[in-house]
Amino acid sequence: MPDLKAELKNALKEAMKAKDSGRRDAIRLLQSAIKQAEIDSGSALDDAAIADILRKEAKKRRETIDELERAGRPDDAAGERFELAVTEEYLPRQMSPDELRPIVEAAIDESGAASMKEMGQVMRIVMPKVRGLAEGKAVNALVRELLS
Repeated sequence: MPDLKAELKNALKEAMKAKDSGRRDAIRLLQSAIKQAEIDSGSALDDAAIADILRKEAKKRRETIDELERAGRPDDAAGERFELAVTEEYLPRQMSPDELRPIVEAAIDESGAASMKEMGQVMRIVMPKVRGLAEGKAVNALVRELLS
């Protein structure tokens, strides 16, 4: 895995050289979140911790986009979408439903789950395997689909 902190620093320099203010601001927001986490923890963060922060920031953006769209503010939502796109550039590629399906099916077989009541058992098996590669929402939807 590349050094995410250095990668963000270089991307900021490139955005500044290109006079891309939107990208520059989005990267600065990410760097600010990382810096705050380092201050809170009292030590420098490794790439795994930085990736967790980036995932949290992406999740915040998705939630904000949903809220802004429900509030009828598409212009503000577009700005958040741009920040989300920049954030996702630095995250590992997410698994597609087709890639996720065999893992979920194996977990269902392993747990012996037959109904929605055993959904928690399946999720406990799947989530550690796909941490950082798939969102819980996507896993949850697939488990529901296969168990119903």
